[in-house]
Amino acid sequence: MIATLIATLVEEDRAEDDGVLAPDDRLTCHVHGRWIHQCVSSPVHVNPVTRHRWCRGCDSPLGVVVDELAGAVAMRCPRCGCGDSAATARLIAACRASIEAHRAA
Repeated sequence: MIATLIATLVEEDRAEDDGVLAPDDRLTCHVHGRWIHQCVSSPVHVNPVTRHRWCRGCDSPLGVVVDELAGAVAMRCPRCGCGDSAATARLIAACRASIEAHRAA
């Protein structure tokens, strides 16, 4: 299982460096060395500029709920209950794919 994570980290680092993988589409986190769904709740993954885990209307980070058993990921603003953005949608999709990759490892 850990070997699969390490191999995926290395593969994604190379693909990102080569310009064939967008950082938003990674299943792993190069900062934390984990599957993205395992660390997406970290403040490191909040970016007001790109709107990753950020509610522009409320100027606040989105809360994160990851249910590995169900394969579900949700991000919502604690103030208004919204916070949707294209960046957050991509991050949610990456987290769901990360859960699946982790299960397959």
